[in-house]
Amino acid sequence: MTAPRMVLPPIALPVRSIGGHMFDFSRQIAVMAIVNRTPDSFFDQGRTFALDRAVAAAVQAAADGADWVDIGGAPFAPGPEIALADELDRVIPVIEGLRAESDVVISVDTFRPEVAAAAIEAGASVINDTTGIHDPRLAEVVADSGATLIITHSLAEPRHPYPRPQYGDVAGEIAAFLSKRVDLARACGVPDERIILDPGHDLNKNTRQTLELTRRFGEIAALGFPTLAAVSNKDFVGESLGREKPDRLAGSLAAATVSVLLGARIVRMHNVASSVDAMRMVEAVLGWREPVFETHNL
Repeated sequence: MTAPRMVLPPIALPVRSIGGHMFDFSRQIAVMAIVNRTPDSFFDQGRTFALDRAVAAAVQAAADGADWVDIGGAPFAPGPEIALADELDRVIPVIEGLRAESDVVISVDTFRPEVAAAAIEAGASVINDTTGIHDPRLAEVVADSGATLIITHSLAEPRHPYPRPQYGDVAGEIAAFLSKRVDLARACGVPDERIILDPGHDLNKNTRQTLELTRRFGEIAALGFPTLAAVSNKDFVGESLGREKPDRLAGSLAAATVSVLLGARIVRMHNVASSVDAMRMVEAVLGWREPVFETHNL
């Protein structure tokens, strides 16, 4: 008798070439590491702001098994605008330093087309736009390259507050938003095989809204694109468990696993080694990868 298998939402174009690496998202989970070169990032609070520390963290993430490294120079959270020159000075040297040491996939978290263009020139192959193509010129930059575009659901303008977000149907509204932004990306010339979607855990959403989004993640995955779950150490984890930021790893891994079982194929995580082990274990349970060795009861 054949054992029952989980049925996950299908991906229209699951096999992707990203940064010289092949990913089959029909049976693979990619772990995206996070390196923020900002003095006020919500989790690391500037620990990787110095250039040498940022490059070292990125290289270590690759050594710990990350499939790609996401580099940011301007936080999503509300605050003063980061000058374009400052964002470039923060991001480009990290890309160059990491590229000199590793062939890991590099993504850059930015909403500026100028930063996207410079990042791609320096060696990035993914642009992670957490503002949902706030500026269509960014999509045009990606279209003119071989890079992949991550389209994220968020409602606020860059670095602006969005107090007390309201949704009548949180997952349905996020899916509709992302569908429209996919149409915009296509109109700008970005092909489907270079689009990834992110429903934006916690971005302009409170904890209850993010929890509902997570348990309805399948509705986002049903759009047919590889989907990213950026759940690591976020406030919805902390508020759900009553845990401060240093103590959210277990909750983050649980949220990532639930998201994957509902269709996510990329998880954006701070704790790389633990996240890689967790996702490789999920792949093994799903029958997507073989055990590394087998001796038990043999």
